[in-house]
Amino acid sequence: MKTGIAQYKIWRFEKQLLYDIKELPMIYLDYASTTPISEKALQVYTKVAQNYFANPSSLHDEGSKVNDLLETCRQKLSSFIGGVKEGIIFTSGGTEGNRLAIDILLETNSKKKHIITSELEHSSISNYMKKLIEQGYEVTFVSPKSNGTIKIEDINKKIRPDTALISIQHANSEIGAIQSIKSISSLAREHAIFFHCDCVQSLGKIPLNVEDIGADAYTFSSHKVYGPKGCGAIYLDPTKHWIRPVLSTTHENGFRAGTVDVPSITAFVTALSELLPMYEKNQKQHLSYRETLKKQLPPSVQVIESEHQLPHIIGMIVHGIEGQWSMLECNRKGIAISTGSACQVGLQKPSPVITSLGFNEQDAQQFIRVSFGIQTTEEDINKFSKSIEQIIEEFHQ
Repeated sequence: MKTGIAQYKIWRFEKQLLYDIKELPMIYLDYASTTPISEKALQVYTKVAQNYFANPSSLHDEGSKVNDLLETCRQKLSSFIGGVKEGIIFTSGGTEGNRLAIDILLETNSKKKHIITSELEHSSISNYMKKLIEQGYEVTFVSPKSNGTIKIEDINKKIRPDTALISIQHANSEIGAIQSIKSISSLAREHAIFFHCDCVQSLGKIPLNVEDIGADAYTFSSHKVYGPKGCGAIYLDPTKHWIRPVLSTTHENGFRAGTVDVPSITAFVTALSELLPMYEKNQKQHLSYRETLKKQLPPSVQVIESEHQLPHIIGMIVHGIEGQWSMLECNRKGIAISTGSACQVGLQKPSPVITSLGFNEQDAQQFIRVSFGIQTTEEDINKFSKSIEQIIEEFHQ
């Protein structure tokens, strides 16, 4: 197998001498990474930024006007997820939300020092677990089955008397595997353990009812649902008394410092209000695209299937070709996809999510991901499948 970005650059230059490179409109198939902000959300952001610019914590009329808008957004977002507005805390996005939620839960259960999470978690959680280990916590990482799902029995076996927290994502960003979070929540309650769920990938793609699921904390992000970047939220069970990790903080009911970004929050809620009514239509469309793509892919491409998964995320291994190579060649052909791992030139590491499924490091380095969105067309799918076939043929020439 050819390896190395330096070799890729030489190979690509030689190939470019054989034909002219034409400017192509980019086909975007990386919606699991981020989504384009919707036109309506952008318009709302601009209007609010221009007319509701005061600090919502200020006591003058302008501040009160902005605070009223903020509380309306809090009420709307809570209604979208089956909760109450007292549970909503707005954040700067999924990464801060995950860390803040975990900090709050651990601070409230500070006498216990054991955490259970999984090998599938987003880097914002897996990296933070390393920090918590340095602070004296013990962290147990539960391995998934080969299809990406986590067995409840495996979590149950890891529970100890000093377990303070279970943190398991709802849906994985690389292969789309969906976990049975309601069952995990029931298990956590049975043992009086706090449960945090990262719902960044599932919001807007899976119906969510926080009261029905019963977790203690949830994390959401705006830019995954056609809202602006730099905005998100957590939902904390408002029936419980939570200890704030930072004292004397006044914003967001004392849980988060810093002036609240009301324009982004309003655009976030607007984007989600547009997306939720499209759920059934999008689900049906993405399932159709998924099946179409699977039928068109060459035999050397292995799609990673799960028992339950988001239809718009397709993780696959292009056997014999590095993921970065496939990604860069798709980019040259006008198609944006992801490798599912850090894309720094020359520093690609095997995806820990893929190795946790039982694949070796070489297979994991050959992983790529495509993800659909509301602007994806069947023509985009056809062009991608043809491009992958061409990339494989050209690579082995």
